[in-house]
Amino acid sequence: MSAPERIPPRSVKAADPAAAVLLAEGELTVRGRIREASNAALYCTVTYDGREAACVYKPVAGERPLWDFPDGTLAGREVAAYEVSRATGWGLVPPTVLRDGPYGEGMCQLWIETAPGAELLALVDGEEPEPGWKAIGFAEVGEGRTALLVHADDERLRRLAVLDAVINNADRKGGHLLPTAEGPLYGIDHGVTFNAEDKLRTLLWGWAGEPLTAEALSVLEALGAALAPTGPLTTALTPHITPTEIAATRTRVDTLLTTAVHPQPGGDWPAIPWPPV
Repeated sequence: MSAPERIPPRSVKAADPAAAVLLAEGELTVRGRIREASNAALYCTVTYDGREAACVYKPVAGERPLWDFPDGTLAGREVAAYEVSRATGWGLVPPTVLRDGPYGEGMCQLWIETAPGAELLALVDGEEPEPGWKAIGFAEVGEGRTALLVHADDERLRRLAVLDAVINNADRKGGHLLPTAEGPLYGIDHGVTFNAEDKLRTLLWGWAGEPLTAEALSVLEALGAALAPTGPLTTALTPHITPTEIAATRTRVDTLLTTAVHPQPGGDWPAIPWPPV
């Protein structure tokens, strides 16, 4: 993302419990439009009780129709992704709420400042990645040449790969990865998630087929319990996705626990989003 104009540093951090209240209750002021976004995305400030933060507001009215997702549901899916992230305890998605705004109901998410120079993806020569990197696949780089696309062998990315498998993320691109100077890494743009059909499409295939970490298995067990029919995560997701989609999420968690490995690309759906960045 690139902001149309800069504002002073926000007074609320992503891990601050007050962030969700600020986003939900604060006064939204539109500062500009994020032109790179495929759907309407507005760069805003939000102020409440003497505190201010930068945020992104995506009105439902600005969502483009998609053939495989019901119209007007992308904002709710972004909030659902945040709820699942919150339930993992990993904090991989910035605080996100559904609220009214200047252009109607929409998703409102805390703006994340990225660390300059943080390298998570690369194109390299050769057929094998160097230590510290995981292979994604080969990519055309022009004039008949190919290069190996790799991502960092980073525990933060590995956690995000697990989250994406749970929420069935159909669009994990490089531009959706936001490393910060403080250390945490965030994933954004979760509008095409939670489809009941398998649509996992991501750049984070480096661990495909490898055993899940003990930490990931523990998190998945907790998610499974929270996704029980009367569980707290089911309750949190119910306003945003359908019962069928919640049941499919529960099944994906159960499958990950049963196989205990990172999923591998399927043959019925493109494995890597385009463009990848």
